[in-house]
Amino acid sequence: MADTQQQGNEPKKTQKPQGAPKGAKDGGAPKGAKAGDAPKVKKPRERSDYVPRLKTHFEQTIRGELAKKFGYSNGMQVPKITKVVLNMGIGEGVADRKKVDNAAVDLSLIAGQKAVITKSRKSIATYKLRDGQAIGCKVTLRKARMYDFIDRLVSIALPRVRDFRGLNPKSFDGRGNYSLGIKEYTVFPEIDFDKVTDTWGLDITVCTSARNDDEARALLTAFNFPFRQ
Repeated sequence: MADTQQQGNEPKKTQKPQGAPKGAKDGGAPKGAKAGDAPKVKKPRERSDYVPRLKTHFEQTIRGELAKKFGYSNGMQVPKITKVVLNMGIGEGVADRKKVDNAAVDLSLIAGQKAVITKSRKSIATYKLRDGQAIGCKVTLRKARMYDFIDRLVSIALPRVRDFRGLNPKSFDGRGNYSLGIKEYTVFPEIDFDKVTDTWGLDITVCTSARNDDEARALLTAFNFPFRQ
C-alpha cells in the first residue's frame, strides 16, 4: 500500500507541445536564441526573370546586324561576348597585405561579385617577393553581371575618365579578345572617392567568341565601345 501511494504522489511529466522547434523546451525559444529575438525569416530569392538591357539589345538588334554584315547562314555563328575579366595588380601589397584586402573589397563593389586574391607563383629577391604572397585581385563576370558591367563601363565609367579620347582599336590579341586599362578605378560610381586612400589601375579583358579581330571589333562597336577613329 505504501508503494502504491508513493507512486500516486509523483508529479506527472509535462509533454512538449507538438510543432515546437527542435531544441525548444516547454514551448520556449529554440536553442541558442535570445529572449526578445525576432523569428528568422527566409530571405526572398532573387528574381529569375531579370534580363539585362544589353542582352536584350544583342538578341533583338546586334545579332541580326552582324549576321547580315558578315553573311552568316546560321545565327549561332554570330560572335558574342562570353566573359569579362577584371584584374588589379597591387605592387604595394608586398609590404602591406591590408592594401590588397582593401583593393579586393573595392573591386567586389565594382563588379557586383566577390573578388579573388591572386598570389605570386615564384620568389623574386629583387622585389622582395615571396612565393605565395598576395599581390593583387581579380574577378570573372559572366551572363547577367557581365552585361551589367559593360553597360556601366560604356555609359558611366569611360566618359568620366580624364582627357579620354577613345579606346585603342588595335588592342586585340588576334583571337577576338580585347583588353583595356583604366589608370584610376575611382571612375566607377560604386566607389566613394572621399573614402579612398590609395588609387590603383584596373585591367579589363573582354573575351568574345569571334574568330578574328574584325568580327570582335564589329561586335564591341555595336555595344557602343568608343573606339578612336
